[in-house]
Amino acid sequence: MNERKPTLRERQRTETRRAIQAHAVRLFTGRGYDEVTVADVAGAAGVSAMTVYRHFPTKEDLVLVDQPARLIADRVAASPAEEPVVRRVGGALVEAAALLTGGGPSIDGAASGVASGAVGERFLLDCLRLMVATPALRARHLDSQYALQEVVVEALGLDVTDPATDPEAVFQARAATSACLAAMHTALTRWTAEDGRTNLPELIARALTATFGGAYAS
Repeated sequence: MNERKPTLRERQRTETRRAIQAHAVRLFTGRGYDEVTVADVAGAAGVSAMTVYRHFPTKEDLVLVDQPARLIADRVAASPAEEPVVRRVGGALVEAAALLTGGGPSIDGAASGVASGAVGERFLLDCLRLMVATPALRARHLDSQYALQEVVVEALGLDVTDPATDPEAVFQARAATSACLAAMHTALTRWTAEDGRTNLPELIARALTATFGGAYAS
């Protein structure tokens, strides 16, 4: 069954969002996060401040890349349920990294760049550097990591809001997912320090192997 193609309005909204974020990250990287206002971003993007806030409710949101959670959750949900959690989650992290850095097919197979999962290595590097260097963004990054953990646990087939769900199963899934995300963070830190010269999916796979040994196989 074919997935629904985005409408023209949805594509235009995505294009506007990406343009705003690209200008924001460029300004933050060049002048410093604290020195740039939302009005500065709006001016650079040729839109109103209200339009910026419509797409990005807070200034911190301008630096967060929003594709990974959906990419990772989709791939976790599609993975074989009989596989160990670390393989399901770890494999999803590696696949998502390949997509986001342009090393994989688009999300829906469309030729349009708007539909593509890739955001580009340089953009990701700039976002990561900003998050490392800016205290407010580091705190927001931690929040997003916790949110990602919960999305992944749900994608594993565990309804954390249902009292009937086995609490031990949820605990184990959260523990394994958290460890996978920590391994990914270590890989991202090295990738950023090396200015993207190494292959990000390979780095994540190496970090997962170092963490789980034979329990993980890419």
